[in-house]
Amino acid sequence: MSDRISHWIDGKPFTGTPARSGDVFDPATGQVRAQVDFAGDAEVEAAVAAAKAALPGWRGTSLAGRTRVLFAFRELLSARKHELAKIITSEHGKVESDAAGEIARAIENVEYACGAAQLLKGGFSENASTGVDVYSIAQPLGVVGVISPFNFPAMVPLWFVPNALACGNTVVLKPSEKDPSAAVFIAELFAEAGLPAGALNVLHGDKAAVDGLLEHADVKAISFVGSTPIARYVYETGTRHGKRVQALGGAKNHMVVLPDADLDLAADAAVSAGFGSAGERCMAVSVVVAVDPVGDELVAKITERMSRLRVGDGRDPESEMGPLVTKAHHERVVSYVDAGVESGASLVVDGRGIEVAGDGFWLGPTLFDHVRPEMSIYTDEIFGPVLSVARAASYDDALALINANPYGNGTAIFTGDGAAARKFQNEVEVGMVGVNVPIPVPVGYYSFGGWKDSLFGDSHAYGPEGFHFFTRTKVVTSRWPDRSHAGVNLGFPRNS
Repeated sequence: MSDRISHWIDGKPFTGTPARSGDVFDPATGQVRAQVDFAGDAEVEAAVAAAKAALPGWRGTSLAGRTRVLFAFRELLSARKHELAKIITSEHGKVESDAAGEIARAIENVEYACGAAQLLKGGFSENASTGVDVYSIAQPLGVVGVISPFNFPAMVPLWFVPNALACGNTVVLKPSEKDPSAAVFIAELFAEAGLPAGALNVLHGDKAAVDGLLEHADVKAISFVGSTPIARYVYETGTRHGKRVQALGGAKNHMVVLPDADLDLAADAAVSAGFGSAGERCMAVSVVVAVDPVGDELVAKITERMSRLRVGDGRDPESEMGPLVTKAHHERVVSYVDAGVESGASLVVDGRGIEVAGDGFWLGPTLFDHVRPEMSIYTDEIFGPVLSVARAASYDDALALINANPYGNGTAIFTGDGAAARKFQNEVEVGMVGVNVPIPVPVGYYSFGGWKDSLFGDSHAYGPEGFHFFTRTKVVTSRWPDRSHAGVNLGFPRNS
């Protein structure tokens, strides 16, 4: 791989001299592996201009033509998924099995977008009034921006890009500068699949690139995934500049364990959902709510399973959890562990000081018990391998704890009682619910998104709501005067 990671603009790598650049690290070694270009005003303008120039041709491409490109991209992505997984692991640090799972979920969304011909059908009402027909058509917005996070460098871009393209839009993608290579790889595959130059552009950088897209008059919509403070900023800035915005924010996902639950199943779920991808995912379980009297037994089972969890380089097939993405993020997560101890939570498993070969950004899985709602390890989105256990006296207390939280992304309940599960899914105030499923990420033909401070805007990602977000509806009312009395032949065509 090149030591320089450049933008992808108008179907080819950017060759200009960057005004600024940033380091891209190998999280397992702590070493710089590449330099990534950072976009300034000129690069933003070039990417948006390329997308705008490609719009008429791509929008004018038939649904069948767009679908052929998406099918071809799907085949290329499937054939080269292992190569992409290695790229993700080298820059993000997650183990390759996690990276492969991310790509599998991404392929689901591409497959859904391949149904564009069915999904973009409008409605038709004949003779709504005498001689008047009314029908609706769904049309693309134009140039759209996608701003994606570091934790899923392939899956999250593919939540948005396939649907946007299927609807006839052109795209400028701004991936995280922490692990940017996956986005370029995706753009190259789209080009190989036959996507016209300029229909998908990749723009690297930091806040300057984000602000450039948010403020550009030719960008009609923004899709964003990231932390709640940034999601709020993106939503407020984008809408102030007249854009349609869907901004998915942070999370503090709870997993309720009722007394009748299978505790072995619940403990397995807590460990996999809390520490998979080193906890760097918005659907990670952050808080296990143990309803009396199961707390002590559940904590013991979780602790025993954590002792067997192997932490190491994601390229090692025996590793089950990799490092954190950067040194700065590692220091931030460790500071929360320190704060949890200082606030009086019981530190059951301490991941600080774990010994792993290399100088990577390592933090072992960490478990706190008897965590209270006023503690920062409970209130804040840590985004690392730190799992908290809170105790609740009853189902009602557990529900009240979740509903009082400002986040509303995902939650789960573990129980053998169908009535309790049904009651929970009806009463809990979150966007995605799992019943004996710890990470309830919807399949590609439903839509992903939370409530409250986990979503700004009114459209969830991918699925039906994704197609709705990337189109605007036009309603046509038509009347064709009856010309049969004006000498018009309504029979067989006449020779001219």
